[in-house]
Amino acid sequence: MPQVIHISSQGRGNSPELVILAKREAGLRARSAGVASAAGADTTSLSSLLSSHGAVMHPLFGLSEDRIQAHVEAFIEPLQRDAIPNTQPVLDLPLFYRIAAAEDQLDRLASELLAHDLIEAAYVKPAGAPPTAAGAQLSQRMNDMQPDVGDPPAVTPNFVASQGYLAATPGGIDAPFAWTVPGGGGSGVKIIDCEWGWRFTHEDLLQNQGGVVAGTSTTARQRDIDHGTAVIGVISGDRNPIGITGIAPDATISASSFDDQSSPQAIKAAADKLSAGDIILLEIHRPGPNTPNPPQGQLGFIAIEWWPDDFAAIRYAVLKGIIVVEAAGNGFQNLDDPIYSTRPAGFPVNWTNPFNTSNPSSGAVVVGAGAPPPGTHGRDHGPDRSRLDFSNYGARVDGQGWGEEVTTTGYGDLQGGSNQDLWYTNRFNGTSSASPVVVGALAATQGVLRARGHRRLNSASARLLVRACGSPQQDAPGRPASQRIGTRPNLRELIPEAARYQSLSADYDGDRRAEILITSPWGMGILEQAGSSMGAPTMAPNGTRFGGW
Repeated sequence: MPQVIHISSQGRGNSPELVILAKREAGLRARSAGVASAAGADTTSLSSLLSSHGAVMHPLFGLSEDRIQAHVEAFIEPLQRDAIPNTQPVLDLPLFYRIAAAEDQLDRLASELLAHDLIEAAYVKPAGAPPTAAGAQLSQRMNDMQPDVGDPPAVTPNFVASQGYLAATPGGIDAPFAWTVPGGGGSGVKIIDCEWGWRFTHEDLLQNQGGVVAGTSTTARQRDIDHGTAVIGVISGDRNPIGITGIAPDATISASSFDDQSSPQAIKAAADKLSAGDIILLEIHRPGPNTPNPPQGQLGFIAIEWWPDDFAAIRYAVLKGIIVVEAAGNGFQNLDDPIYSTRPAGFPVNWTNPFNTSNPSSGAVVVGAGAPPPGTHGRDHGPDRSRLDFSNYGARVDGQGWGEEVTTTGYGDLQGGSNQDLWYTNRFNGTSSASPVVVGALAATQGVLRARGHRRLNSASARLLVRACGSPQQDAPGRPASQRIGTRPNLRELIPEAARYQSLSADYDGDRRAEILITSPWGMGILEQAGSSMGAPTMAPNGTRFGGW
């Protein structure tokens, strides 16, 4: 008789998980009474295997298989109508399951499940963590700032002058330019940060905040609370005379927690709260195949899209038209290393390495960490926009943000005291700090497009623009620009480029045929098909003419 082990049915992003992918023809259904099959397959041996380990099978995405399938099918037609290059339909979400079992049983159970004829894949996914790796010396932890024990002043000073990432290019991203453009503060844009903890009661995070909308924020781990608080401050710190100001202070920011949800479940929950053009931020990485044993800090940690279930969750969000921004990770890794193309034994046989840009892509915007201008806060991390040593790099990385010296909410080393709602730091770092810089730039851009009535960017177009518009990466000794982390966003360039050649299709003249509304720096017009060419029955040019269609 197996030992009875009481295990939560909820996955957690900071615990190892056994994930399986069922064969489609098996038609598996996880029920409270056990495993069944909608296709009539014999599940007796599978149920016995699970029972022998005191294990229970749960749909990975929380809902029943049929409900998950209904969610997925709602997006097949949009995918076919507005295809995203180099992606595939996300029809496999209902086939993923999480196996709740004692942690010391997971590896053995994975091997036994992989041999079962109803199971396509079975693998133990290592615990995730916020990207808070060591710096050049692996013994030195990042984001371990300690709060100042002294009492803060009666009124918090204004720290905006310390927020160099807001400044004009090339040192910053030129957020003040965006604020002069209608919508450039991110108005109308919703953002969900996925990680472990936050302090939404902070004095500088009271406006345009949606709180935790999926899962529950941790109350036990102060570093995780400070981490999330710092991230959302970079993006949407309030417009007021005190403290900091976020890059997109008019955007609405919320959170989905990995503390009591698995990472794919938290991502899907966030996607289901958002609409096309909104943004999800993934502040998580996990140990990959180059991670040493025993571990050395977060050496070898990589972006989570490498794991099939996280990849599927990201694609689900991307195919809904949501921009997903993903930390590249602080693992000191070359993501072009051939080791990342070696399929782990338990992965699906059709798995391909998502870091290889020739393979199907998750569609997420992947962000590396670059150095701020030398002398920022009296410190020097190398040439401006050069890759910081800990930052993962490679062809898959789309762009960079400040990876050191980021002034924001939380931690308390810049302003501390006993009240955490008054805490600030000027040392937030890692791909943790870089990723919200890119999110803020994209939110500002989306706000402008929305204010102008343009179609907002999806993840694919956001990736193209992040790669094309910005201040270029620089060489550093031992870290040449060929170790790609990409450009730092330049809003003075990014916003006009995003606004060019936006088009919307609809039946504008009532003839039951779709026309295309074109807007550009030269004016606007309606295009319609006329035989084998396009005609322009309506034009409103700004002193020039449309032509060449």
